[in-house]
Amino acid sequence: MLSLKQTGLLVLALTLAVFAYWDGLVDAVFRWSNQEEYSHGFLIPLVTLYILWEKKALIQSAIGPPMWSGFVVVLIAIGVFIVGEISALYLLIHYSFVLLLIGLSLVTIGRATKYTYVPLLLLLFAIPLPYVLEVVLTAKLQLISSSIGVDFIRMFQIPVYLEGNVIDLGVYQLQVVEACSGLRYLFPLMSLGFIAAYFYQAAFWKRSIVFLATIPITILMNSFRIGAIGVMVDNWGISMAEGFLHDFEGWIIFMACSVILFIIVWLLEKLTNKGGTLASVFGVVEVTLPDPEKRYVGQSFSKPLLVTIIMLLMAIVLTQFLDKRVENTPGHVSFVNFPMKLDAWQGKHDKLEQRVIDKLGMTDYLLANYRNDSQQLVNFYVAYYQSQRKGVSPHSPRVCIPGGGWEISDLQRITAGNHPINRVIIKKGNQRQLVYYWFQGHGRIVANEYINKWYLLQDAVFKNRTDGALVRVVTSVGPNENIKAADQRLLDFMAQAEPELADYILD
Repeated sequence: MLSLKQTGLLVLALTLAVFAYWDGLVDAVFRWSNQEEYSHGFLIPLVTLYILWEKKALIQSAIGPPMWSGFVVVLIAIGVFIVGEISALYLLIHYSFVLLLIGLSLVTIGRATKYTYVPLLLLLFAIPLPYVLEVVLTAKLQLISSSIGVDFIRMFQIPVYLEGNVIDLGVYQLQVVEACSGLRYLFPLMSLGFIAAYFYQAAFWKRSIVFLATIPITILMNSFRIGAIGVMVDNWGISMAEGFLHDFEGWIIFMACSVILFIIVWLLEKLTNKGGTLASVFGVVEVTLPDPEKRYVGQSFSKPLLVTIIMLLMAIVLTQFLDKRVENTPGHVSFVNFPMKLDAWQGKHDKLEQRVIDKLGMTDYLLANYRNDSQQLVNFYVAYYQSQRKGVSPHSPRVCIPGGGWEISDLQRITAGNHPINRVIIKKGNQRQLVYYWFQGHGRIVANEYINKWYLLQDAVFKNRTDGALVRVVTSVGPNENIKAADQRLLDFMAQAEPELADYILD
């Protein structure tokens, strides 16, 4: 049992932790409220509290002396938290908070943490992904679900053509948008699978199957949903893919996913434990409490917990100082002023749709079509972000290219214009395009998006700035044109355009 003073210190530590992590927690709640993919996040903390309450007898029976190893965990958590605060990478702050809670458990109830760490790890499923990872995962799931959904439609002898994430039924065209990627099912179902695996009293391999099965179940059932909508649209019109019916189908599919998950548990027991029942493997374990004389009695105070509180106070003071830092954001000249005449190249501004601008979250952008004296066309696109502290950043064109129906036939990382670039050849039917793209900022030009993220973190910590841009140039390749001619065209354009970029993307 914990002493009254230990309980008071634990409450104080939790209060300080919530105060220190407040901005990160608010960001998580904001995304739970505004993104349906994470709306289940409101339930996860409640489920964690319920599991801890349901296991309270086990926890009380196993309480031991506070462990100094828990302070090491707390120290690591606070270190990650400070890095997250400096760089404003909320993902680090969120994971740090869960790690801190495990550390607090170790410095308070010691060895009884073996009954608390799994419910605390459940909180990880409430943490929203960084936007850049979310975009990549969404795009991949869109393409996979579209492809399998079309295979289902063809089973009904319905002529259908798939172009990227657009399903063409002839009279109707269905676009598998981001909301239909399956993420809205994946995250809640993975949470449910984790909870089921935790309560499933079976071998570890069985629990692993239950949890990992949530991924293929989600993909297949979401694909089935897309295919079913296609079949209904072909038979009864486009209204079958809109409004209440569309949303209602979503709920049915999620419930079906949940049922399939428990059917898997039933099958595992039927095949490997013929005498067992679901009631027995999900039953509540009876706990025999130790003799009161042998039970650990908490000290008047825990030294590891007391040191942890001091560390939390120091972290709060430090982060209050960091919060007052104003990010270094260099002056930016609007791309409206970018020259439309570049030697032999004459350009014309183009515009993105507002919904695309809102989705990408960029500060400014340039989209223009340039033609040379031979009327050869180069599309020039620059997405500029004055701050990337809150997870909003440019993502690789490799993510969005397939969604437009284009197929990447070749991708190389080469040197062009005296710096690294990604050289991509894409195809759609008989059409070909050549794409060059790179990431630019702070005097660096980087082709690898992951190395660019590493540099971004470094500069956030040491330079207090996170501005940067994605630069992309594209040209069509004629039916009988040699690809080297297209390469030379892009190189000629880059030689004229890149010096001008120096005024818009500052070192």
